Amino acid sequence: KTLMVDYSDLNALKTIEIGTARFLHDGGWDSTKRYFMVAANQSNKIAVVDAKEDKLVKLVDVSKIPTRRAPTSSIRTYGPVWPPATSGGDVVSLISTA
Repeated sequence: KTLMVDYSDLNALKTIEIGTARFLHDGGWDSTKRYFMVAANQSNKIAVVDAKEDKLVKLVDVSKIPTRRAPTSSIRTYGPVWPPATSGGDVVSLISTA
């Protein structure tokens, strides 16, 4: 699960629990800062959470276990992408954040 905390009013914190995946680690924001993407170790998935709507958008399957947060990049043809780093293998995953 993922816990989203709204810190806009420190005297009345709002916490929302979002069902995502087990073993989450090393996440990062997309280029718009709306979506938070986090690797789910041991399940070969990336959880994409919409921070504006406070909900899980998708669990993206990746070929290998994501090992660390990858920087948001931009490829001219496809626009902003999030390339999760993986351990081993010869497959490169790119998640479009356009």
